[in-house]
Amino acid sequence: MVRCAEIQSAIRVGANSFLFTQYKYLAAFTAVFAVVIFLFLGSVHRFSTESQPCQYTRGKACKPALANAVFSTIAFLLGAATSVASGFLGMRIATAANARTTVEARRGIGPAFAAAFRSGAVMGFLLASLGLLVLYVAIKVFGLYYGDDWEGLYESITGYGLGGSSMALFGRVGGGIYTKAADVGADLVGKVERNIPEDDPRNPAVIADNVGDNVGDIAGMGSDLFGSYAESTCAALFVASISSFGADHNFAAVSYPLLISSAGLIVCLITTLFATDLYRVKTVDGVAPALKLQLLISTVLMTVGVLVVTFTALPHEFTMFDFGEVKRVKNWHLFFCVTIGLWAGLAIGFTTEYFTSNAYSPVRDVADSCRTGAATNVIFGLALGYKSVIVPVFAIAVSIYVSFTLASIYGIAVAALGMLSTVATGLAIDAYGPISDNAGGIAEMAGMSHRIRQRTDALDAAGNTTAAIGKGFAIGSAALVSLALFGAFVSRAGMAVINVLNPKVFVGLVVGAMLPYWFSAMTMKSVGSAALKMVEEVRRQFAAIPGLMEGRATPDYASCVRISTDASLREMMPPGALVLLAPLVAGTFFGVQTLAGLLAGALVSGVQVAISASNSGGAWDNAKKYIEAGASDHAKALGPKGSDAHKAAVIGDTIGDPLKDTSGPSLNILIKLMAVESLVFAPFFAAHGGLIFK
Repeated sequence: MVRCAEIQSAIRVGANSFLFTQYKYLAAFTAVFAVVIFLFLGSVHRFSTESQPCQYTRGKACKPALANAVFSTIAFLLGAATSVASGFLGMRIATAANARTTVEARRGIGPAFAAAFRSGAVMGFLLASLGLLVLYVAIKVFGLYYGDDWEGLYESITGYGLGGSSMALFGRVGGGIYTKAADVGADLVGKVERNIPEDDPRNPAVIADNVGDNVGDIAGMGSDLFGSYAESTCAALFVASISSFGADHNFAAVSYPLLISSAGLIVCLITTLFATDLYRVKTVDGVAPALKLQLLISTVLMTVGVLVVTFTALPHEFTMFDFGEVKRVKNWHLFFCVTIGLWAGLAIGFTTEYFTSNAYSPVRDVADSCRTGAATNVIFGLALGYKSVIVPVFAIAVSIYVSFTLASIYGIAVAALGMLSTVATGLAIDAYGPISDNAGGIAEMAGMSHRIRQRTDALDAAGNTTAAIGKGFAIGSAALVSLALFGAFVSRAGMAVINVLNPKVFVGLVVGAMLPYWFSAMTMKSVGSAALKMVEEVRRQFAAIPGLMEGRATPDYASCVRISTDASLREMMPPGALVLLAPLVAGTFFGVQTLAGLLAGALVSGVQVAISASNSGGAWDNAKKYIEAGASDHAKALGPKGSDAHKAAVIGDTIGDPLKDTSGPSLNILIKLMAVESLVFAPFFAAHGGLIFK
């Protein structure tokens, strides 16, 4: 118990230290970018304080462009602060829960599962409710100035999504580089070269590895899903404000996205009770079904919740903005839009589970390929990742077609909200994974019995799959969110149609499709460079510290923590600059047509790369755990730990680590952030953009 407390304290101190250092860098970036937003938007009408004719409501005057610049900047700062708070509070919860889960594992698998899941649920509800509350308060406070100018009000609110996603990008990239540098270093030297168990206290990188789970998989993932939630809500609110809802000043109808999210909180609260009170886990085999049941129950209950909200808040018939036209929509159309997004999310989740869980044949085939070495393991894993893209893309495509046909761009925005409406449950099962992983590490380092480590390993194996499911949700929702933001940008920039055969558009399309590969190359190389230093340091300590391998000496954990911290803070800047500068350069120098092509290309390419990268990495990880667990005759034939097949699986896992925890998850932020940034700066691009192509 004393040792558990010491290890928990070391992990918490390391995570706090990294995040506070990272937030100092992000505070400087936020201040600079806030000034950029103000200057770009204020210059649209030369910082005029006079009212301007409304763009969508003819014959009516709207607030001056200077006001839009000021309030968009404030919304950006609010979104950034909320995103940082979401990530930090999530990390605090996780670092308090990890050792508790370890201690509860002494009593059995059920209490350990409940401790990990409840902690994840606290984070899920905290993030979802905090995002909703801050956004609602911002709308009300901004409304005191804007009055009946809802067009200007909801345009300025889009800055909230930009702030959330900006922080999420650096959180995901920085946290991902930190955790994977430590993980790769610990695994390659510890497992492959020294043949010691995972999370062995003799391994100098073990504390950095466990710290990384919290700063990357918890804080980064929390900021990421908050960004998706904020952006989808802002896109839906903006499109609603320029439709009949806004013209009629029907606040209940405009607030439909907020009401959907509110209903989602109630549904997720009921759903959580099934895992903790009504359907308690009693055996190892009950862990994965309990988590899968959470997804299914929340989706079914949310369908009923959407029905109630839709027919209560919306008028029977209304009109939506449709790129210069007016589209007549009925309330049941929006019910189907939200519902198809909701069920598409479930389809993506279950498909991800099939391709990344070692209960099914794809992962077992990858494990079996380890018999002939690491090369065949890598080939099988890559093929699995490419194949896993098919069903999610069809699910997204069907959602887009149905929702756009029924309610134009607003339909796509609320479909994205439907996918994110159960975000509290999604975060609960996602955060559960890193908490369980940390619990297993603490059990190993504290010298607890093999029986307890088996229980935490069972929780961790299910957690790997739920983390992959969470990433699937994030990527699927990012595709819909980005398309909704893309539509809002096109309408705000005053484009009625985008012609792909126009060379300006096609050039943007080709370059946009390249950006996810450029971004992935930067993040992958960053992890590789940091891991190289980590491997050298771990090898140095094993060679230089007498008695370390025999357990008679304590490794220098702090030096490995420092390597990961320095590398992540240094390496997160170039990928972040690429994402933030690409829309600004394209819009300013080449115009809105090229920027539209750039966004479309990045969206189409980024979704495919993100899904395949995340699922390949998840499959390699669980193939390794399948061999380590030895739960079946097939797995026993491939094992035990330290066998050639196990070493091949560890190599596959280390290759997959940066794919599933750095590049893959960060790509969904890339496509969202570029789209919301383009929407926020659309007035400037429309007025002054295209310096070269003009």
